[in-house]
Amino acid sequence: MDTSNLTSLPEDILEDNEQRAPQQPRPLSAFASRPDRPPTQTSSQKYSALDWKGFFDQEEDIRIPDSDDVFHVYTAGTEGPVVFCLHGGGYSGLSFALSASKIKEKARVVAMDLRGHGKSTSENENDLSVETMCNDVLAVVKAIYGDSPPAIVLVGHSMGGSVAVHIAAKRALSSLAGLVVVDVVEGTALASLIHMQKILSSRVHHFSSIEKAIEWSVRGGSLRNIESARVSVPTTLKYDDSKKCYIYRARLEETEQYWKSWYEGLSEKFLSCPVPKLLLLAGTDRLDRALTIGQMQGKFQMVVVRHTGHAIQEDVPDEFATLVTNFISRNRIGPRGVEIPGLRRPSQTNP
Repeated sequence: MDTSNLTSLPEDILEDNEQRAPQQPRPLSAFASRPDRPPTQTSSQKYSALDWKGFFDQEEDIRIPDSDDVFHVYTAGTEGPVVFCLHGGGYSGLSFALSASKIKEKARVVAMDLRGHGKSTSENENDLSVETMCNDVLAVVKAIYGDSPPAIVLVGHSMGGSVAVHIAAKRALSSLAGLVVVDVVEGTALASLIHMQKILSSRVHHFSSIEKAIEWSVRGGSLRNIESARVSVPTTLKYDDSKKCYIYRARLEETEQYWKSWYEGLSEKFLSCPVPKLLLLAGTDRLDRALTIGQMQGKFQMVVVRHTGHAIQEDVPDEFATLVTNFISRNRIGPRGVEIPGLRRPSQTNP
């Protein structure tokens, strides 16, 4: 196997040299002395994996009846509406771990590993058609909540944002009360597809350890928050026994036939969704014409989140959580839907 991608990074060599260097005698003059450097973490410590239990309350495998599909979900919180999170391509449900630890103070959180990602398993893991993924999400909601689900706010990042929009536009979820789309716009997404295979092929594909993969994701710029990367990156990998290294869990390069369908017509579908909508962007250049007009007409709320990359929920989890919970409060979304002051709903049993 080619081990060129498994070699030590410069900071590893620096750390080794520091450890081997003999200690210099301490100067006798107080004026000539320098304060000792605080102890530094080794690369393996700095980029070591963090357990999801510090952020979510539970994990569970949801088995879909009459199929071999099993979807892994992480849950947090006990009260309020359900913030149902759908990650982007190549990520996992733990992409929302740090933000979930804040959101759960005011709402329930469910983060799902989509087909072909994370700890979920399915009959055809490369079938990432938007129709299949929508059906997967609806099947998981039904398996968890039955025929009377609580109010749900769909939150989708990138590819997951497309899935969320399609579900909302089709009115396929009766208890849908809100929609939050994270950094995905039709025009920009379609324009980027011609470069996607090159981007995927240029990535480092083999890692000698999970720590190396975490380090690469941060130093390479795909994630900007080390703590979030330490939680989310491990579940985006799997160990390859034949190559004796870690590789990516999701085989995105084999799903190109579906990419265009994720984003075609997405802006109009988003605008047609009959629920309160929030669009979070990492830059205003991502807006296309339809969304620009819709935003000027007040059809949705838009927030540009500064100093962040594509994975807003990972890079600035506290700000992301505040934006989501404020959206819920502003639109008066309670556990049974929009709450109108003075209006009493018939008593129902909680699912």
